[in-house]
Amino acid sequence: MKYQYTFYRDHLNVLRIKLPDDIKLFADFIEDITTEQELDEYVEDIEKVLDGSCEDFEIQLNAANVFIKKDVTTVENTFRVEEPYENTIETKQFLEILLIWREKIPEIFED
Repeated sequence: MKYQYTFYRDHLNVLRIKLPDDIKLFADFIEDITTEQELDEYVEDIEKVLDGSCEDFEIQLNAANVFIKKDVTTVENTFRVEEPYENTIETKQFLEILLIWREKIPEIFED
């Protein structure tokens, strides 16, 4: 994994992922994924882009949308008041972060 990350619980006891500033908006997207089934669907879509069977793919969630291309993935949060409104990451690194989050999903609803 190229990027450092940490997991923590906020003041409301919600599981969060902290990412470096240059990709921090991806946390807005990732934290909205609360089931392994949902995440597995996104992984399947990303793998189709990576293997060339699909040129690109867009996923829209609550606050953040991702636009996936073979080399790079861009996240956009249209509800942010301050810049940045979007970040970019290598698609393979985005996939890796999602797979790391998948391992944490069972902990989301733990007290």
